[in-house]
Amino acid sequence: MVVYIDLIFLANLVIDGMLLALTAWMRRVKPRWWRLVLSSVVGALYVVMMFVPQLSFLFTFLIKFGLSLIMLWIAFGFASLQSYLRNLGAFYMVNFAAAGGIIGVHYLVQNSGELFSGIWYTSSGGLSFELKVGFWFACITFFVVVFGFKAVQTTKRKTENREALLGEVSVWIGSAKISCVGLLDTGNQLSDPLTRTPVMVMEAALWEAHLPQGWSKQLMEGEPDKLIMGLAAEEFEWQDRLRLVPYRGVNRGAAFMLALKPDMVRIELGGFEYSASKVLIGLDGGTLSGDRAYRAIIHPALTEGEGTPKMNANSNKPVSDGSCKSEMDASSLNGGTGPESGAAKNAG
Repeated sequence: MVVYIDLIFLANLVIDGMLLALTAWMRRVKPRWWRLVLSSVVGALYVVMMFVPQLSFLFTFLIKFGLSLIMLWIAFGFASLQSYLRNLGAFYMVNFAAAGGIIGVHYLVQNSGELFSGIWYTSSGGLSFELKVGFWFACITFFVVVFGFKAVQTTKRKTENREALLGEVSVWIGSAKISCVGLLDTGNQLSDPLTRTPVMVMEAALWEAHLPQGWSKQLMEGEPDKLIMGLAAEEFEWQDRLRLVPYRGVNRGAAFMLALKPDMVRIELGGFEYSASKVLIGLDGGTLSGDRAYRAIIHPALTEGEGTPKMNANSNKPVSDGSCKSEMDASSLNGGTGPESGAAKNAG
């Protein structure tokens, strides 16, 4: 059998480099490129030593584990024991994921005859398995598994980052209350140009029961200014709360957004509650999140300052399925206008 040492060395050099780079990505560290290359060279040289019979003593568990410690020390250095152990755990997790993926794909594409030909009984009555994986099959599968693993981790990281910005939003207008999950958008600077009142965008479908018939559909088609001009004086009880907020969207010219002036807005985010009365509720005719994870865009100005710690620790997590509810506030039974005084009803 002919063995090409140079090909094996280069393949393992690339594989070790990718494993170390993926470990660095998971740990969110940026080592110098020459450290990764030098560490990969050490790992590739170790594989080449497999073909030297006199060095067979190197292929024991302690030597292999010690080599991984050396490779990590070369690639990432030794800042602290805690950081080093975390790098070690991430490195082995990436290796096991890649190796498990290769073995899994190998058995997935095998038929029953090939599978059972690698199994035999030992003299003690146990089972023994023989795994034969081709060189090119292992290399190609490795790259597929590594990129798949990174894609899954990227999606998980994005989801975790987004969930940290999700909060429960409650809006009161008169005796009506609308609640849904909102996403804090730190880049949202939409506000009324005259009063500088921040605008929190919500899906118009949430307010469908309180809007004139057909408004949700017309808002989806645009031109909300025509809705106001064609509105009769007695047709809508919240007519005095309507506003038109100019804005400029991405890849489009100037447009108007229909907004409502609420009595109060309460936001529960990160274990704190924020309340505001100087705010406008912009109505969007479409869907803000494709997976319905949130149905409102929270303006960052609404969460500035010190919030009030939530009393109930069990209610810190917002609902993640984008569910909403519309209810009549109990204070309406006593002639109230919401959770607080209606003095701020037409403010701003």
